[in-house]
Amino acid sequence: MRDPRRYNVAVPTTLGILGTAASAALVAPWIGGGVGYAVSAVVIDAATLAVLVGIAGRQHPHARFGAANGVTTARVGLVALAGALIGLDAGRRGLWMAVVLASVAAGLDGLDGWLARRAGLASEFGARFDMETDALLILVLSILVWQHDKAGAWVLGCGLMRYAFMAAGLVLPSLARPLRSTRRGKTVAVVQVVGLTVALAPIVSAPLSAVVAAVALAALVWSFAVDTLWLVRQ
Repeated sequence: MRDPRRYNVAVPTTLGILGTAASAALVAPWIGGGVGYAVSAVVIDAATLAVLVGIAGRQHPHARFGAANGVTTARVGLVALAGALIGLDAGRRGLWMAVVLASVAAGLDGLDGWLARRAGLASEFGARFDMETDALLILVLSILVWQHDKAGAWVLGCGLMRYAFMAAGLVLPSLARPLRSTRRGKTVAVVQVVGLTVALAPIVSAPLSAVVAAVALAALVWSFAVDTLWLVRQ
Protein backbone atom coordinates (compact mmCIF):
# COMPACT_ATOMS: atom_id res chain seq x y z
CA MET A 1 0.00 0.00 0.00
CA ARG A 2 1.33 3.44 -0.93
CA ASP A 3 2.59 5.55 1.95
CA PRO A 4 0.53 8.78 1.68
CA ARG A 5 3.25 10.79 3.36
CA ARG A 6 5.82 9.77 0.78
CA TYR A 7 3.30 10.41 -2.02
CA ASN A 8 2.55 13.88 -0.72
CA VAL A 9 6.26 14.65 -0.75
CA ALA A 10 7.03 13.07 -4.12
CA VAL A 11 4.35 14.92 -6.09
CA PRO A 12 5.35 18.52 -5.24
CA THR A 13 9.07 17.76 -5.42
CA THR A 14 8.57 16.27 -8.89
CA LEU A 15 6.77 19.45 -9.91
CA GLY A 16 9.68 21.40 -8.46
CA ILE A 17 12.17 19.49 -10.61
CA LEU A 18 10.06 20.17 -13.70
CA GLY A 19 10.01 23.85 -12.80
CA THR A 20 13.79 23.87 -12.47
CA ALA A 21 14.14 22.16 -15.85
CA ALA A 22 11.91 24.76 -17.51
CA SER A 23 13.75 27.66 -15.86
CA ALA A 24 17.15 26.26 -16.80
CA ALA A 25 16.07 25.83 -20.40
CA LEU A 26 14.97 29.47 -20.50
CA VAL A 27 18.15 31.01 -19.06
CA ALA A 28 20.67 28.66 -20.70
CA PRO A 29 20.79 30.58 -24.02
CA TRP A 30 21.20 33.90 -22.18
CA ILE A 31 24.31 32.75 -20.32
CA GLY A 32 25.61 30.56 -23.12
CA GLY A 33 25.20 27.42 -21.07
CA GLY A 34 23.49 25.22 -23.61
CA VAL A 35 21.91 21.88 -22.85
CA GLY A 36 24.69 20.96 -20.42
CA TYR A 37 23.70 23.75 -18.05
CA ALA A 38 20.06 22.68 -18.01
CA VAL A 39 20.99 19.04 -17.41
CA SER A 40 23.32 19.97 -14.55
CA ALA A 41 20.64 22.08 -12.86
CA VAL A 42 18.10 19.25 -13.05
CA VAL A 43 20.60 16.68 -11.74
CA ILE A 44 21.54 18.87 -8.75
CA ASP A 45 17.91 19.59 -7.98
CA ALA A 46 16.78 15.98 -8.32
CA ALA A 47 19.70 14.60 -6.29
CA THR A 48 19.13 17.03 -3.42
CA LEU A 49 15.40 16.40 -3.29
CA ALA A 50 15.86 12.63 -3.62
CA VAL A 51 18.04 12.52 -0.50
CA LEU A 52 15.44 14.44 1.49
CA VAL A 53 12.50 12.45 0.14
CA GLY A 54 14.34 9.36 1.30
CA ILE A 55 13.83 10.40 4.91
CA ALA A 56 10.39 11.96 4.46
CA GLY A 57 8.51 8.82 5.49
CA ARG A 58 10.04 9.04 8.97
CA GLN A 59 10.21 12.79 9.50
CA HIS A 60 7.24 14.21 7.58
CA PRO A 61 4.26 13.23 9.75
CA HIS A 62 1.57 15.35 8.09
CA ALA A 63 -0.93 14.33 5.46
CA ARG A 64 -0.13 17.48 3.46
CA PHE A 65 3.22 18.59 2.12
CA GLY A 66 2.33 22.17 2.98
CA ALA A 67 3.08 25.55 1.45
CA ALA A 68 6.16 25.94 3.67
CA ASN A 69 7.86 22.88 2.18
CA GLY A 70 6.73 24.07 -1.24
CA VAL A 71 8.68 27.28 -0.69
CA THR A 72 11.75 25.30 0.38
CA THR A 73 11.39 23.11 -2.72
CA ALA A 74 11.47 26.28 -4.83
CA ARG A 75 14.57 27.42 -2.94
CA VAL A 76 16.30 24.13 -3.76
CA GLY A 77 15.53 24.81 -7.41
CA LEU A 78 17.12 28.26 -7.19
CA VAL A 79 20.22 26.79 -5.56
CA ALA A 80 20.39 24.14 -8.29
CA LEU A 81 20.27 26.82 -10.99
CA ALA A 82 23.18 28.57 -9.27
CA GLY A 83 25.05 25.31 -8.72
CA ALA A 84 24.87 24.46 -12.40
CA LEU A 85 27.07 27.53 -13.04
CA ILE A 86 30.00 25.75 -11.38
CA GLY A 87 32.61 24.97 -13.99
CA LEU A 88 30.77 27.05 -16.59
CA ASP A 89 32.36 30.11 -18.18
CA ALA A 90 29.23 32.25 -18.15
CA GLY A 91 30.97 35.61 -17.72
CA ARG A 92 29.40 38.58 -15.98
CA ARG A 93 25.92 37.41 -16.89
CA GLY A 94 26.48 34.18 -15.02
CA LEU A 95 27.81 36.04 -11.99
CA TRP A 96 24.86 38.40 -11.89
CA MET A 97 22.47 35.49 -12.28
CA ALA A 98 24.12 33.68 -9.37
CA VAL A 99 23.82 36.84 -7.25
CA VAL A 100 20.12 37.20 -8.08
CA LEU A 101 19.40 33.50 -7.47
CA ALA A 102 21.21 33.55 -4.11
CA SER A 103 19.44 36.76 -3.09
CA VAL A 104 16.00 35.38 -3.88
CA ALA A 105 16.76 32.06 -2.17
CA ALA A 106 17.98 33.92 0.91
CA GLY A 107 14.99 36.26 0.82
CA LEU A 108 12.60 33.30 0.90
CA ASP A 109 14.39 31.83 3.90
CA GLY A 110 12.24 32.42 6.94
CA LEU A 111 9.02 32.48 4.93
CA ASP A 112 8.84 28.68 4.98
CA GLY A 113 9.12 28.53 8.77
CA TRP A 114 6.46 31.20 9.20
CA LEU A 115 4.10 29.38 6.84
CA ALA A 116 4.66 26.06 8.64
CA ARG A 117 3.87 27.55 12.05
CA ARG A 118 0.85 29.41 10.73
CA ALA A 119 -0.59 26.24 9.15
CA GLY A 120 0.34 23.99 12.07
CA LEU A 121 2.52 21.87 9.79
CA ALA A 122 5.91 22.36 11.43
CA SER A 123 7.96 19.16 11.47
CA GLU A 124 11.47 17.80 11.83
CA PHE A 125 11.46 17.17 8.10
CA GLY A 126 10.66 20.81 7.35
CA ALA A 127 13.42 22.06 9.64
CA ARG A 128 15.95 19.65 8.13
CA PHE A 129 14.78 20.48 4.60
CA ASP A 130 15.34 24.18 5.24
CA MET A 131 18.73 23.66 6.92
CA GLU A 132 20.12 21.45 4.16
CA THR A 133 19.01 23.95 1.55
CA ASP A 134 20.89 26.72 3.36
CA ALA A 135 23.99 24.52 3.63
CA LEU A 136 23.90 23.68 -0.08
CA LEU A 137 23.50 27.35 -1.00
CA ILE A 138 26.56 28.30 1.06
CA LEU A 139 28.58 25.49 -0.52
CA VAL A 140 27.61 26.55 -4.04
CA LEU A 141 28.44 30.19 -3.36
CA SER A 142 31.82 29.37 -1.84
CA ILE A 143 32.77 27.28 -4.88
CA LEU A 144 31.71 30.04 -7.27
CA VAL A 145 33.67 32.66 -5.32
CA TRP A 146 36.77 30.48 -5.60
CA GLN A 147 36.13 29.59 -9.25
CA HIS A 148 35.97 33.24 -10.26
CA ASP A 149 39.16 34.16 -8.35
CA LYS A 150 37.33 36.34 -5.86
CA ALA A 151 39.16 34.56 -3.03
CA GLY A 152 41.62 31.72 -2.51
CA ALA A 153 40.77 28.06 -2.02
CA TRP A 154 40.39 28.75 1.70
CA VAL A 155 36.94 30.20 0.98
CA LEU A 156 35.71 26.64 0.41
CA GLY A 157 35.82 26.32 4.19
CA CYS A 158 32.59 28.31 4.32
CA GLY A 159 30.77 25.59 2.41
CA LEU A 160 32.60 22.52 3.66
CA MET A 161 32.84 23.24 7.39
CA ARG A 162 29.38 21.97 8.26
CA TYR A 163 29.93 18.72 6.36
CA ALA A 164 33.31 18.30 8.04
CA PHE A 165 31.60 18.82 11.38
CA MET A 166 29.06 16.11 10.51
CA ALA A 167 31.89 13.77 9.52
CA ALA A 168 33.64 14.47 12.82
CA GLY A 169 30.44 13.43 14.58
CA LEU A 170 30.84 9.94 13.12
CA VAL A 171 34.16 9.63 14.93
CA LEU A 172 33.38 11.59 18.08
CA PRO A 173 29.89 10.77 19.40
CA SER A 174 29.87 13.92 21.53
CA LEU A 175 29.77 16.00 18.35
CA ALA A 176 26.91 14.00 16.84
CA ARG A 177 24.28 15.20 19.30
CA PRO A 178 21.68 17.73 18.10
CA LEU A 179 22.69 21.36 18.36
CA ARG A 180 20.48 23.91 20.05
CA SER A 181 18.86 26.52 17.82
CA THR A 182 20.36 29.92 18.62
CA ARG A 183 20.08 33.44 17.29
CA ARG A 184 23.85 33.39 16.90
CA GLY A 185 23.74 30.38 14.59
CA LYS A 186 20.97 31.87 12.46
CA THR A 187 22.78 35.20 12.23
CA VAL A 188 26.04 33.59 11.17
CA ALA A 189 24.21 31.59 8.49
CA VAL A 190 22.82 34.83 7.09
CA VAL A 191 26.32 36.37 7.22
CA GLN A 192 27.62 33.46 5.11
CA VAL A 193 25.04 33.92 2.37
CA VAL A 194 25.22 37.72 2.33
CA GLY A 195 29.02 37.84 2.52
CA LEU A 196 29.59 35.27 -0.22
CA THR A 197 26.94 36.85 -2.44
CA VAL A 198 28.57 40.26 -2.08
CA ALA A 199 32.01 38.76 -2.78
CA LEU A 200 30.63 37.10 -5.92
CA ALA A 201 29.09 40.28 -7.36
CA PRO A 202 30.88 41.50 -10.52
CA ILE A 203 31.18 45.02 -9.10
CA VAL A 204 33.21 43.71 -6.13
CA SER A 205 36.71 42.79 -7.18
CA ALA A 206 39.72 41.34 -5.36
CA PRO A 207 41.13 42.01 -2.84
CA LEU A 208 37.92 43.48 -1.42
CA SER A 209 35.97 40.33 -2.32
CA ALA A 210 38.53 38.24 -0.44
CA VAL A 211 38.24 40.46 2.63
CA VAL A 212 34.44 40.09 2.64
CA ALA A 213 34.72 36.31 2.27
CA ALA A 214 37.34 36.17 5.03
CA VAL A 215 35.03 37.97 7.43
CA ALA A 216 32.26 35.48 6.65
CA LEU A 217 34.61 32.53 7.21
CA ALA A 218 35.90 33.99 10.48
CA ALA A 219 32.35 34.34 11.76
CA LEU A 220 31.64 30.72 10.82
CA VAL A 221 34.79 29.41 12.52
CA TRP A 222 33.86 31.29 15.69
CA SER A 223 30.29 29.94 15.64
CA PHE A 224 31.43 26.33 15.13
CA ALA A 225 33.98 26.71 17.91
CA VAL A 226 31.24 27.85 20.30
CA ASP A 227 28.98 24.95 19.27
CA THR A 228 31.81 22.43 19.62
CA LEU A 229 32.68 23.60 23.12
CA TRP A 230 29.01 23.46 24.12
CA LEU A 231 28.65 19.88 22.85
CA VAL A 232 31.82 18.74 24.58
CA ARG A 233 30.72 20.26 27.88
CA GLN A 234 27.38 18.50 27.63
